[in-house]
Amino acid sequence: MTILVTGATGSVGRLLVDELVAAKAPVRALTNNPKKAALPAGVEVAKGYLGKPETLPAALRDIDTVYLAPLPAYVDDFVTCAQEAGVRRVVVLSGEPAEYEAQGDPAEWHYYKVERAIEQAGFAWTHLRPGQFMNNTLDWAPSIRAESIVRAPHPAGVQTPIDLADIAAVAKVVLLDEEERFTGQKLTMSGPEGLTAPQQVEYIAQAIGRELKFEEQSPEQYMSVWTPFLGAETAQWLLDGFRMMAEHPMTPEPTVPALTGRPATTYRDWAIANADAFR
Repeated sequence: MTILVTGATGSVGRLLVDELVAAKAPVRALTNNPKKAALPAGVEVAKGYLGKPETLPAALRDIDTVYLAPLPAYVDDFVTCAQEAGVRRVVVLSGEPAEYEAQGDPAEWHYYKVERAIEQAGFAWTHLRPGQFMNNTLDWAPSIRAESIVRAPHPAGVQTPIDLADIAAVAKVVLLDEEERFTGQKLTMSGPEGLTAPQQVEYIAQAIGRELKFEEQSPEQYMSVWTPFLGAETAQWLLDGFRMMAEHPMTPEPTVPALTGRPATTYRDWAIANADAFR
């Protein structure tokens, strides 16, 4: 049956559409701007957006399974529309922080809010919980290009960054598993190695053939830089995450190779593939 991919032109959703098309699976892609989406031939396009609930009934018509991009503010609207449309199964793009959110204040839930709403609605569900995206370090590109410097807090923090393509590959396996073996599972996933920010910077330096310098930011410096762009609440949330990775170093998860049958992408290979962004 046709799979609805929400956020079909987003960072993971667009890659997932390609994965499903390559597997010859029927796909309906939800996008707010079909003309600019540049989706592959054969993909059914539904014009709409999770943040515009009035567009969802048409997009969900005759859909059994949904890949759900995270948009907590509108998850209740999605649940209502999906239940009315008869959707049976939802695969959620969540995040590794959901585990920690569940132990905290409900007012601060983001990923966990989506997970909880889908579970309580009675869908057959699987939650995909990737950690830090490798693509997040593209935020370093302006300072690398201009000054050959990366500034970040908590340099001892160990992350296990994951490539977006690996997330999409895992999502495809879950969506197309005829036995639905992953129903009711929370699949934490990561890249293949634990790395500090200075180690990631060194891989970028090797990829672009230029020496780079890492400078530690104080918490105050980090907040002053990112609060104007992200807002104080989000910037503090990210800063707390960096601190936690220093206090509790992350270790790699086996999910990507276990489900896809191939090794997860290394940060070194990612840096080489994205070197032009940093030059």
